[in-house]
Amino acid sequence: MSKKNLSLPSDYADWLASLKQRINSARQQALLAANHQQIRLYHDIGADILQRQSRQGWGAKVIDRLSSDLRAAFPDMKGFSTSSLKYMRFFAQECPHLQIGQQAADQLPWFHIVTLLTKVADPAEREWYALQTVQQGWPRATLEAHIKNKLHIRQGAAITNFEQRLDAPHAALAAQILKDPYHFDFLGLGDEAHERDIENALIRHITRFLLELGAGFAFVGRQFRLEVEGDEFFIDLLFYHTRLKCYVVVELKASAFKPDHAGQLNFYLAAVDAQIKAPDDRPTIGLLLCKTKKRLVAEYALSGINKPMGVAEYQLVRALPEPLDTCLPTIEEIEAEFSMENGE
Repeated sequence: MSKKNLSLPSDYADWLASLKQRINSARQQALLAANHQQIRLYHDIGADILQRQSRQGWGAKVIDRLSSDLRAAFPDMKGFSTSSLKYMRFFAQECPHLQIGQQAADQLPWFHIVTLLTKVADPAEREWYALQTVQQGWPRATLEAHIKNKLHIRQGAAITNFEQRLDAPHAALAAQILKDPYHFDFLGLGDEAHERDIENALIRHITRFLLELGAGFAFVGRQFRLEVEGDEFFIDLLFYHTRLKCYVVVELKASAFKPDHAGQLNFYLAAVDAQIKAPDDRPTIGLLLCKTKKRLVAEYALSGINKPMGVAEYQLVRALPEPLDTCLPTIEEIEAEFSMENGE
């Protein structure tokens, strides 16, 4: 009997959907439990190595031998190279209670932990990135990009009037989605680029642009047309933020911030609220991206504006960050060893 001709109970589709959801949930829980066990095992091995090195004066040759013996005993398991065992030891040394600050380390995948240990030296910064990774579900490439671009310094650093123009919980969340400065070095433009050149390049690199904006931004349109009493106006970039439940108007200025920029953006926000915003949307917020700004000038300008907005700088060209010196192998070297061990 073919599937097409099979007579099914009326509630079959709902039951199947429920089963799929339960199976997916069970699979996720199994993966999470397996990750917990792996991280705790690696921590235990690292703690043992640390303790024996301290008490018995183990040297590098003992770790080499341990690596060889473990790989021989468990040929189907990854992660027992000499370099991996050194990472486990460092993990136990840096996180003796299986915590990265207040964040439980076993909620993170192993290579995320290695990234945090090797690329972030300050414990407070490491905790911040660990927490954000768990909350935002960052893949490792995103975590590495945010560490490289010093997101912990830039997040929530834009000048805003949100405290005066939004209710308290919403104001705090809105302030955290903005940063200062924004890094647009991925556009490949020089410092003398014009506004339209920058806008065009941002659209060409929309995926990288959305990553720099942060989680929750959905692109609506560029040069978004508004009509007010027969006159046309065009918003540079319009977004919707899924967590804030509001539209976000972004205006680009290839110059220093001027108070009249805030007045123009205030007009756009009023028009979007009146013409586009749905009744259940929160008030539209604005972001002025300027080449430079004077903090006090921006603060004075925003204090007299009745719509919620922020001001931040953008950087088209940046100096290369200082490398973090470490005696440990890089995460790339570890992954290469994993591949070699398994004949990949």
